[in-house]
Amino acid sequence: MSGRRVLVTGAGGFIGRWSVPALRRRGFDVHAVLSPRTPRAVPAQLAGVNMHAADLLEATAIDALIATVQPTHLLHFAWVATPGIYRHSEANHRWLEAGRHLLRGFLAHGGMRAVMAGSCAEYSWSGAGVCVEGSSPLADAAPGIPDAYVACKIAMQRSLQCVSRPQGVSSAWGRIFFQYGPAEHPERLVPSVIRHLLSNRQAPCSHGRQIRSFLHAEDVGGAFAALLDSGLQGPVNIGSERRITVAQMVELIAAQIGRPDLVRLGARTAAVGEPELLVPDIHRLRDELGWTPRFSLEEGLADTIAWWRRELRGSSINPDANHRPGL
Repeated sequence: MSGRRVLVTGAGGFIGRWSVPALRRRGFDVHAVLSPRTPRAVPAQLAGVNMHAADLLEATAIDALIATVQPTHLLHFAWVATPGIYRHSEANHRWLEAGRHLLRGFLAHGGMRAVMAGSCAEYSWSGAGVCVEGSSPLADAAPGIPDAYVACKIAMQRSLQCVSRPQGVSSAWGRIFFQYGPAEHPERLVPSVIRHLLSNRQAPCSHGRQIRSFLHAEDVGGAFAALLDSGLQGPVNIGSERRITVAQMVELIAAQIGRPDLVRLGARTAAVGEPELLVPDIHRLRDELGWTPRFSLEEGLADTIAWWRRELRGSSINPDANHRPGL
């Protein structure tokens, strides 16, 4: 058994599942945590690892899990993330307390390195632009009150830093920018557009002038595995250096599917307060960590479209004709 034993929370999630094979390739003994409240098939990426069912919102379940696994490393993804709900959900505060309890238990049992997942939403979107770790202002430093998700993520990052450093424990915080890939929630931008076009339905979108950075979920998971397997500390942006407008992203999808005639840019209003430019500076990820993605954007979209073709072929349910893509 490997001397490096990692506990991965949210291992069945969109990003967490992809971190598992990447961690195994790096020689970690992986212990994957799944929620007992989630009645779904275990992702194929978790085959061959130790799996644990635990309600991480219960302190006693966390205590039992840590005592059983005795992890040397912690990779924490678990959090509320349901589109349309998560930004203002009261569950964010419960996940903040759960994350703090998990961290305390991990350190109390001799944990050596902890990495947790954050979000680009932590940055102030007032003006936004190119977000740089340590210099770009966070949302709680800007006018107005950040939503529950943002406030709790920022608080968790500060707790990770304040609790781990005095104990001499290494830690990092990965701020995820925009991601896509197989098994993404169908209401998100990329799967929504793909599902509409594959079903020969119109895909209504906003004007699409927003400039973003998109990274395939497998690459996001791989980046977190690399971050855990390093000594890099503090916040690290997890994203792509390629900048692209939402309209261009949608057009790439439509071109691969062969249905550009079904795209309806400008058919819906863009979200209020959404910045025109929101992209990561990836100096730390690329130059300090030395990490590069596996997929180009075109390759990643082809992989994602192929996955959705298989899903729709095996299902009698077509996308809702009234469903609206996320951006």
